[in-house]
Amino acid sequence: MNEIKLTDSEKDLMEILWEKEKAFMKEILEIYPEPKPATTTVATLLKRMQNKDLVGYKLYGNSREYYPKVAKGEYFKEEMTSMIDRFFNSSVTQFASFFTTNAELSQKQLKELREIIDKQIDE
Repeated sequence: MNEIKLTDSEKDLMEILWEKEKAFMKEILEIYPEPKPATTTVATLLKRMQNKDLVGYKLYGNSREYYPKVAKGEYFKEEMTSMIDRFFNSSVTQFASFFTTNAELSQKQLKELREIIDKQIDE
């Protein structure tokens, strides 16, 4: 996947599509919390996301059933990699140091992280 950024509004819409897996406009609008965006706003977001090759649709008569073309995990992985590249000079070690120092993690959470890392080392 190329590095493609989603705006906050696009992320909100992608969350709906990731959760539903596929949905018609009416279903998408029903899921949005109040105040709901205008249909035209959602249609514009969907069009922009299609142009970014993140959303596709299947046509049923005049209705479009939209679906995500990228998995949530894949998108999140790309976002994390991009953030580490930009803010930590591509150093996962610098990121981990910053995260563990500044995230105010409890001893339990730090031990859980150590277990995850140890498990990855042993594999």
